[in-house]
Amino acid sequence: MLVSPSGPTRPDRVARGVELLTGWGLRPVLAPNVYARQGYLAGTDALRAADLNTAFADPQVRGVICTRGGYGAQRVVDSIDMAAVRRDPKVVTGFSDITALHLALWRGARLAGVHGPGAAWRDERTPLASAESLHAAMTSTDPVTVHAVDGAETFGVRVAGRATGRLLGGNLCLVVASLATADMPDLTGAVLLLEDVQEPPYKVDRMLTQLRRAGVLDGLAGVAVGQFTDCADGWDVTVAEVLVEHLGDLGVPVLGGLPIGHGPGQLTVPVGTRASLDADAGTLTTVAAVR
Repeated sequence: MLVSPSGPTRPDRVARGVELLTGWGLRPVLAPNVYARQGYLAGTDALRAADLNTAFADPQVRGVICTRGGYGAQRVVDSIDMAAVRRDPKVVTGFSDITALHLALWRGARLAGVHGPGAAWRDERTPLASAESLHAAMTSTDPVTVHAVDGAETFGVRVAGRATGRLLGGNLCLVVASLATADMPDLTGAVLLLEDVQEPPYKVDRMLTQLRRAGVLDGLAGVAVGQFTDCADGWDVTVAEVLVEHLGDLGVPVLGGLPIGHGPGQLTVPVGTRASLDADAGTLTTVAAVR
């Protein structure tokens, strides 16, 4: 079932996503309010929560694919029927603002998620390799391996070493917005995934400083750094330099340059499953989110 828990979506892009999913042999259906709109939200909180709960309660629905991110998931996560999620776990796919949904489902049901493109598909940003990566993560029990990309803006954000732990996190803004809420996970022993879009370096600095001051980075096993897309501003400081400053002295392996996030060629990874980060080899390998 295709749902819109955050911002309003475009029917033409969803139609392309439906075409893609149908080509994989899946049977996508639209949630009743998938095209609702209320300003920057995909309808009222009640409508968006109702669509999520409809998907979680329907035994014929085996996967929940969010159309897009934007903003609004945090406004509805407290209305999710977690008992229904626990009774009938389903794969839940999305990224960006959907990080709030993934964190809530991990807290409430220990449900692993899939951090990948939404159903409002854009071929220019998510080409064949992106589609194949999403398909594999949603439908296969095989581990997922993502390689760092030489030349990516965050490729130089690296601290040598290897780490294992549960992969948690996603969008940096939403991780920070979850501080002091019930959904903020204990990151002790975890591999933290971070990515973001259109956040200038000083704002990335501010968010990472807040995470450090809150103490949530103290017990990490490692950090997986994805795409920080369109984050340049007028100051002579790059987002990569900010990331190195704040992550380079944590005493744990750090691997940047991973094509995970808002940039071209975005790949998909499970979140909430065990992961192995090898900064020396430039790989992040995760256990599948489906079984």
